[in-house]
This record gives sequence, C-alpha cells and structure tokens, in this order.
Amino acid sequence: MATFISVPLKKSSEVDLVKPLSKFVTATYPPGEEQTEYLRAVEELNKLRKSALGRPLDKHESSLEILLRYYDQLCAIEPKFPFPELCLTFTWKDAFDKGSLFGGSVKLGDGAFAHIKDTVLSALNREPTMDISPETVGTLSQIMLSQAQEVFVLKATADKMKDAIVAKLANQAADYYGDAFKQCQYKENLPKEVLPVLAAKHCMMQATAELRQSALANQKKKFGEEIARLQHATELVKTAASRYDEYVNVKDLSDKINRALTAAKKDNDFIYHDRVPEVKDLEPIGKASLVKATAVQTPLSQKFSDLFEKMVPMAVQQSVSAANSRKADTVNRLIGSMREATNLCNGVLASLNLPAALEDLSGEAVPQSILEKSRAVVQQGGLQSIEQLIKDLPELLQRNREILDESFKMLDDEEATDNELRAKFNQRWNRTPSGDLYKPLRAEGNNFRNVLDKAVQADQVVKERYTAHCEMIALLCKPENELSAAIPSANPAKTLQGSEVVNVLRAQLAQLDEVKREREVLEGEVKSVTFDMTTKFLTALAQDGAINEEALTASELETRYGSHTQRVQQNLRRQEELLSQIQVSHQEFSALKQSNSEANNREEVLKKLASAHDSYIEISSNTKEGTKFYNDLTEILLKFQNKCSDIVFARKTERDELLKYSLTVGNSLIFLFLFQTQQQPQAKPQPPARPPPPNITPQAASTSAPVSTPVPPGSTNPPPVAPPTGPSQAQGPPYPTYQGYPG
Repeated sequence: MATFISVPLKKSSEVDLVKPLSKFVTATYPPGEEQTEYLRAVEELNKLRKSALGRPLDKHESSLEILLRYYDQLCAIEPKFPFPELCLTFTWKDAFDKGSLFGGSVKLGDGAFAHIKDTVLSALNREPTMDISPETVGTLSQIMLSQAQEVFVLKATADKMKDAIVAKLANQAADYYGDAFKQCQYKENLPKEVLPVLAAKHCMMQATAELRQSALANQKKKFGEEIARLQHATELVKTAASRYDEYVNVKDLSDKINRALTAAKKDNDFIYHDRVPEVKDLEPIGKASLVKATAVQTPLSQKFSDLFEKMVPMAVQQSVSAANSRKADTVNRLIGSMREATNLCNGVLASLNLPAALEDLSGEAVPQSILEKSRAVVQQGGLQSIEQLIKDLPELLQRNREILDESFKMLDDEEATDNELRAKFNQRWNRTPSGDLYKPLRAEGNNFRNVLDKAVQADQVVKERYTAHCEMIALLCKPENELSAAIPSANPAKTLQGSEVVNVLRAQLAQLDEVKREREVLEGEVKSVTFDMTTKFLTALAQDGAINEEALTASELETRYGSHTQRVQQNLRRQEELLSQIQVSHQEFSALKQSNSEANNREEVLKKLASAHDSYIEISSNTKEGTKFYNDLTEILLKFQNKCSDIVFARKTERDELLKYSLTVGNSLIFLFLFQTQQQPQAKPQPPARPPPPNITPQAASTSAPVSTPVPPGSTNPPPVAPPTGPSQAQGPPYPTYQGYPG
C-alpha cells in the first residue's frame, strides 16, 4: 500500500459559544419568535462545534463531513455576528505535537493550506504558531499537490494506461516531490518522517517514469536507451532502499525493474548489440500534470444548511441601524420644527394676553381661558408633581455616572495589568495591547459621558425655568375665588365688546387655532410612518457587493416624508402670516384700552398667568422626559458595562492561556505573578440600586439597542413626546436624544 503523509489535527480547547452569541441575539432582536429561533440556532452551533472537536480519533469520512459542516457554518455566520466585539477567544495547541492523524482529499488539502497561507494568516492579530506559519503551510500545500499527482500515477497504472502517459505522470510527480523536499527548510517544524518520505517518493516516482519510458524505448527498437533508463531506475530505487527503507517499501518496484533490466541486457548482448548511451544523453521524459489546488469555496459540505439562514449580515444590520437613525433625525426635525412653532405662537399670544384680553372685557371675572389653564395645571399634579420630578433627576444622573465610571475602571485595571506584563516579558508578550483594543469602547464611553454632561445643562435650564415661574404656577393652583382675588380688577370696557377690531382679532385667533390643530394631525401622521430597509439593503449587497446606505436611505426618506415636509412648511408660513396680522390688530385693540391704567395692570397679571401655564406644561414635559431619558440611558449603560465586562473577562482568560502555554520563561516568574494576582484581587464594587424602569412599550424599548449611542441634538430640535391632556400647549424639552429613542 502506498505511503502518504497525513497532517495532525490542531487541538482546540473548549469555548463557550452560547453565552456571547446569545447575549448579542437578545440585545439585537426583540423578544419573540425570531429571537427564540436564533437562540435555538446558537445551541445547535455549540453542539456542532463539540461534535467536530470530538471526532479526531474517528478516521471515517463521516467525521470529515462534520468538520466541513462546522467550517461552513463558521463562514456563514462570520458576516452576521460582530466577533471582534464579542471577544471570543479560540486557543489551539501546535498541530505537530502528539495528536491523531487524519487523511482527507489531497487536492482539497492542498487548497486548504493555500487558503490558510493567502487568506487566514492576514486576519490573525498575533504571530502565528509555527505549524501554520507561511513557510510551513506552503510546504504542506506542495506535499498535498505531490500526493494528488501520485494518486493519478497509481490510478493510471491500475487502469493499464499506455506507458507514455504513465511515464509523464510519474515524472511530474517526481518534480512535485522534489519541490516539496526543497521547501522543507524548517525541519524542526515538521515530523521527522516527512523529509525521508519526500526524498524516497521523489526517487520512486522518477524510477517509475524511467521504467515506463524504457518500455516505450523497447517498442521503438531503441534497446540501448531501454537499458540506460533501467540502469538509472535501478540506481534510484537502490538509493531509496538504502536510505529510506524504514519509511517506504520499494521491493516490488525494485524487483520489477531488475527483471526488466536482466531481460533487456540478455537480449541486447545476444541479439541486438545496441550501444548503451549515458543517462545525461537521454532525451528528457515529458511531464503531464493532472492536479491543481482545489479552491476553498463554501459550502464544502453537500449537506450544509445554515442555522442562521434568516439572520441578515452585519453590514445590513449596521445599515438598517444607520437608516433608523436617519429616519429618527428626520422625524425629530419635522416634529421639532412644528413644536418650536407652537412655542413661538404661545409665547407671542401670552405676551399679547390673548385670548384672555378679549374674554376679560368686563374687567371683573376671571377669563375663561385662565380658568381652563388653572384646571389643567391642577389636573396634572400642580406644583408638587414637578418639584418631585426635579428632585429625582440628580439621583438618576448619579446612577448613570456610577455605571459609566465602573465600566471605565474595569478597562483601566485590565489595561494596567497588561502594561505591567508587557513591561516584564517585553517581546514575549506578543498579544494586542489592551490600550489599542479598548479604543472603540473608550470612544463609546466618552460619548456617553458627553451626553450626560449635556443632560446636566438641560437639567439646569429646567430648574431656572421653574424658579422663574413657580410663583405664578402656585397662583394657578389656587381655587377660583382666591385666583380672582389675586387678579387686579378694572373698570368695565363694555364699549369694546362689539367693536370691529375685537371681531377681527377673534377671527384671526380662530384661524390660528385651526393651524395648531393641523400641526397636531401632521405630528401624528409623521410618527405613524413605518418602513423597513432590510430588503433593499440585502438586494444591494447581493447585486453590488456593498451597500450605499446614505443614498438608498435618502431616497426612501424623500418618498416617505417628502409630502409631509411640504405640508409642515406651508403650515409654518401660514402661522407666520397670521401672527403678523394678529400683532397689527392687537395694536389697534390696545390703543382703545390705553387710557385705563387699572386695565393695564390686570392685563399684565393675566399675561403672567398664561405664560406660567405654558411654562408649567413645558417643565412637566421636560422633567418626565428627563426621567425617561435617564432610565433608558441606564439600560444602555448597563449593556455597555456588560460589553466591558465580557471583553475584560476574555482578556483575562487569554492572559492566563498565554502565561500557561506560550511564554518560555522560568516557572518562578510566572508563579510569582499568579501569586500576586491571587493574593491581591481587585474587589469589584457593587453597583447602586437601579432606578425604576422606564414605562415604555416593548416595541419602543427594543429600539434602544446597545449599538445605539446617545447623540444629543441641539436644544431647538427636541425629541417628540406624547401631547399632554387638556389644551394644546407648547412642549420643548431640552434633553438630549439618542439613536433609537422612542418618540
């Protein structure tokens, strides 16, 4: 039986795929059937890995099938999971240590080694082990190619093909084995039997070629050439037998050559007397290669079925996330501009004391609009409700700061340990520095810190606004009789009740109310627009190999929101025209009342009450949204903290593996470090109690994925919130918003 070189399997240690992959699935996909399916697939993947690692002693082809399926599955999920962020650490032992041998398709083996050399090594973030160094895998690739050519020599011989064909095939195999032998420069990297087997195979294939070519010479009546080739073949097999008999069996080939040489010499000596030429004068034997490396193209297994077939690639996931962010920006911009216009409208009307001035022509009773504003404030909890909310904000802020500080502390401690080991071991500590690895996490954490700093500024704006209006808000909370007593009375102005300017003002205010109601309808329509870019991104990725997210999203946003944008602009222009007309009419109205100083004092108080109501609605909205903002941010920061904890744990595991297996240093130095780290553990402080969870719908909560980073916009574009009950009033929360924030 022919001797073939097999390559030992690399032995990998146990790796838990379930925990990191499941955490990504639960953080990315909302609870439901889809999440359950992916979690089940994660379990199946972990079982497949264990099955693949548990088959090294099984030399049946079924074990190769499991390895191929596992490889295909890894290739399939590579673009679907952010493996650098998941910090999965795979460790292997050198393949040329003690281990089981495994034979497989030699041409596929050649392609696999070439694939490792050309593709895989560039993805490693450290120096490869010597068994997968470029020199080693290049040599192994050439060995597989040589053995594949030998298989065709054996098959051609078994099929009794023509001598000329077998000679060319064998001569080519001899060349391949010679090249493989020359490439074995790093002899300590390979098992000791590899070099002698390659040398013996080179001699045997060349001898086979000479044997077959001698038969061809006999057919052409070139008896001298026949003897010369057989003599050369004899020398080759003698060399193989004398030097490499321990590794290969050349007896059958040697006997066949000797019998042919004896017969040829006998015939030539007694019959032909043909001159025997020198070997160097013989015509070279032709070559015929029937092999080349089989490219590694997935799937390798014919039975492969992707466990995560429905999961879209990370490029699509990231594009969808970016598209959702652009959509949120568009929605916030449209709704923010409408609410800003409402704030402006309410501010102008409050400064003009409208519509209260038209309702207060009697000069005695509390205007109906003021009474409605008073009831609205009382129904929403009055002064006490916003005082409690304002009091809670610093505690929520401190909670988030502590989570963020703890996350940074974990990174700092591990990075300090890594730097200490790098200083101790110098070049031998060859893993990626923690400082470089943590840069994306630190950038994300600094972004969160900036968001918190801006939230503090927003809190201060709310407190200042509350301080400025708390006195008048308290007055609005009083009963009607106390409210009436606090408002100065004025002489009746009944002569104004039927005047034309009053009628004009009332008509203009009615039109302005209609404009505001139209904005409320528009806001609801803008919020209700939904679309999913996943299909378009998948199509673009399949057709072009890349996704132009910005262009595709911009086109879709124009289609979905183009008409809404035009209607919003028309609404804002209409309000601007009406406010100009109302201000002109109010000047005429004020001129008629100018002579009455008591009326002016009363009107000033009514203006302050109207402004206090608007400020109360805005402050209440700001504080509620601030509470929700901090609670939502707490969820995101906890996920960020988990990411930091996971990567720190992975780095510690990698550190221990490196100390245990890779460093060629004295045992005392390693033991000293391990002893120090065990005697001085870093106590992990317990996080403070969590604040109450945000009261949001599951769908809204699911949009706050860990990939979403809080990005505070300008204070003029607040995120949308639900309109308050009661009269429509301005809401302009100054709190920062972030991608995926539920509107």
